[in-house]
Amino acid sequence: MTELGAPTAYTALREGVDVLSSDGKRIGVVEFVLADEASAIFDGIVIDRRLGPGGHRFVDAPEVDHIYERGVVLKLSAAQCEQLPDPEQNPAVLDVDGGDKPPSKLQRAWDLLSGRY
Repeated sequence: MTELGAPTAYTALREGVDVLSSDGKRIGVVEFVLADEASAIFDGIVIDRRLGPGGHRFVDAPEVDHIYERGVVLKLSAAQCEQLPDPEQNPAVLDVDGGDKPPSKLQRAWDLLSGRY
């Protein structure tokens, strides 16, 4: 495992930082951080799985164990990381009163990946 540097906040996390499983295997790199800046809530990260099958995967905030200057360590083993979901587009959901709900984490991830955000 590489030297990860000092612990840091999600607000300092940058694209291209290694993402490691709980058992120390590199599973990809940070593509971008999902957060609600207005309320300072960390939603999760989208990773690029450059190793293995490739593609983007969504990691929900509760699955992130530690964030460092040069790496993110997940609470998931490498085997569990194989089951991470794609950041897919979710259809809009309406309230009973007909008002739109705020977009979900996966909707925001899809919007970022598709260039809509």
